[in-house]
Amino acid sequence: MLYMNPMSDMNTEERVNRARAIVEGAGERFTPLRAHVLELIIEDGKAIKAYDLLDRLKPDVGSPKPPTVYRALEFLSRHGLIHRVEALNAFIACDHSHTHTHDGDHGHDHHHLAEFFICENCSGVEERHAHDHGDCRPDGFAIHRSVVEHYGTCAACAA
Repeated sequence: MLYMNPMSDMNTEERVNRARAIVEGAGERFTPLRAHVLELIIEDGKAIKAYDLLDRLKPDVGSPKPPTVYRALEFLSRHGLIHRVEALNAFIACDHSHTHTHDGDHGHDHHHLAEFFICENCSGVEERHAHDHGDCRPDGFAIHRSVVEHYGTCAACAA
């Protein structure tokens, strides 16, 4: 696996444009609502709950209903653009860009395994790339999604 520069090195517009290219490259539509939801998550910089997104969307998108936002979140997650932090029931922008290069695979983008470090004091979340657990999976088991969450205290709260 070739690990590229973090997407956090890009500004919001560059990240949204890269997301658009990924989605359209998969033959799907990157609607204005999907782009706006991703933009809000990127700009927030932390794990954000769906209802907080709803509050921020209301002035811009004519008060979308919760199912509309959840569909956008599911779409963005399916394309590896955001991750759901299970413990917080919140979403965070994927901060990594990488390419898997396997035999017969010529550098196509794939979703990576996310690993989160969650501060129990401030609810801060830091994403890291998890190690590939492919060698320890049962024979014939196809991994579609993996989430590894560690709980503790961040450096800022420990100080």
